[in-house]
Amino acid sequence: MKFSQLFLLVGLAFFSFASFSPYEGNVTEEDAVGVWLSENSKEKVRIFKRGDKYYGKMIWMENEYDKEGNRLVDKHNPDPKLRGRPMVGIEFLIGFKYVGNGWFTGGQVYDMDSGSTYSARIHLPNKNTAKLRGYIGIPLFGRTEVCTKVGE
Repeated sequence: MKFSQLFLLVGLAFFSFASFSPYEGNVTEEDAVGVWLSENSKEKVRIFKRGDKYYGKMIWMENEYDKEGNRLVDKHNPDPKLRGRPMVGIEFLIGFKYVGNGWFTGGQVYDMDSGSTYSARIHLPNKNTAKLRGYIGIPLFGRTEVCTKVGE
């Protein structure tokens, strides 16, 4: 392996770990449960526990209707039978397992705008902040959404 390739791999590894948030402690598994406001303040999600895993459902959207007054639906869903369901009410955070220190892994996030499903993880660096990272393959190749807790 050339030095430049090794340097690139080490740099990628550093930046993937540098993207982790510091853990402020005192966060419990149950702190994820509740209502969270999206980064752009246009959606609210209710996170809940079912069995030993966590899920999230869209409960409010600022723009729930299109310009013609029609309710927005899951029109990009790969399953034609589901394309008519309203976006509000969709369970789009699926199967997260708490692994400690504010981390929930092994989950998936369904992107209603594209109809795609991605691997995901959630980190709670404190009781009022959730960082949802959706990615393809490894977390390095993804996008993070920061949400703020607004209620139980």
